[in-house]
Amino acid sequence: MRPFSRWRASLSVVLAAALLAACAADRPDPMPLETYEPKIAGSQVWQLQMSGFNFPMLPAVRDGVFFVADNSGDVVAVQAEDGAVRWRAELREPLSAGVGSDGRYASVVTRGNEVVVLDNGRELWRKRVASTVVTPPLVAGERVFVMGVDRAVHAFDVLDGRRLWTVQRPGDALTLAQASVVAPFGNSLLVAQSARLAAVEPLQGQLQWEVPMATPRGTNEVERLADLVGPLVRVGDRVCARAFQNAVACADARRGALLWSRNVGGGNAVASDAERVYGADASDRITAWRASNGDVAWTSERMLFRGLSGALAAGPVVVFGDSEGWVHFLSTADGEPQLRLPTNSSGVVGTPTLSGSTMLVATRNGGLYAFRPQ
Repeated sequence: MRPFSRWRASLSVVLAAALLAACAADRPDPMPLETYEPKIAGSQVWQLQMSGFNFPMLPAVRDGVFFVADNSGDVVAVQAEDGAVRWRAELREPLSAGVGSDGRYASVVTRGNEVVVLDNGRELWRKRVASTVVTPPLVAGERVFVMGVDRAVHAFDVLDGRRLWTVQRPGDALTLAQASVVAPFGNSLLVAQSARLAAVEPLQGQLQWEVPMATPRGTNEVERLADLVGPLVRVGDRVCARAFQNAVACADARRGALLWSRNVGGGNAVASDAERVYGADASDRITAWRASNGDVAWTSERMLFRGLSGALAAGPVVVFGDSEGWVHFLSTADGEPQLRLPTNSSGVVGTPTLSGSTMLVATRNGGLYAFRPQ
């Protein structure tokens, strides 16, 4: 990697962290919680403690198992039904991102830029990549796909760690050091390239199509940061994502065509069901857009400045965690509160994740809370 590229990747991490810290420091006090009458039932079904999550915790889910990695290098496979630990690996070195898994193989990346692959908890191999990685790897089709903050995408053989290909498209001078998009779709690999969503052929790394999800705005490189934020949300052929502090957009991944894009701030992942797309903006104003055309279906200002997490759509509710540790279940029809459950005061990080009827929520100090709404 050229010296300028190494400098650029490092600067991306520093600038993105500074931007997020500045935004948090300037936030007004969170809006007090309203009293409400619960409309649905739900409860915590199990809890597990890990060392903490300095990165947005995005667990992998496969066949009724959550795969989770923490700051210190512990990686666990936990049964969604009852919280039983199937296996645990202690790498004893800090990690820079969450975990990816296909159910057997799991992959994480260390702060030293080493891609580590585990076979049912046993370390199989390590390979170094050139730049920092903050997006969880994707393990699929006997390959491990890893994207750095420089947006270079690397494919490794899951069995022996052979590097199969690397793709890096021309991009912006700065990129966001926040979990981005690496996701499967049919016979394609969907990856973020700044504000563009690209489909890559996973065997050889050939570009299939590229769609601009947002138009970066601003007078300098920092203001024009509009990288796509993961995880990508998919309903059928429609995939939707947020472009950091710029837009929420949906594309037809079968045709490689933009469906709609709406200018809106915000830095966390959106959710979607068949009818609507849901997300909170930089002030934590929640909006539901009609999935068919991007028109606003409803908005809610009940959670202003509460430090909302990424969103999860689960049946009749959309779920957000907040910086005080509350988990909010809102009606997908109109945003009305349906249920509120506690975790701990360190705050919810990442995006709630669903396996069957069990929802996993992570808190900054390492708490894993499994809930089951009824």
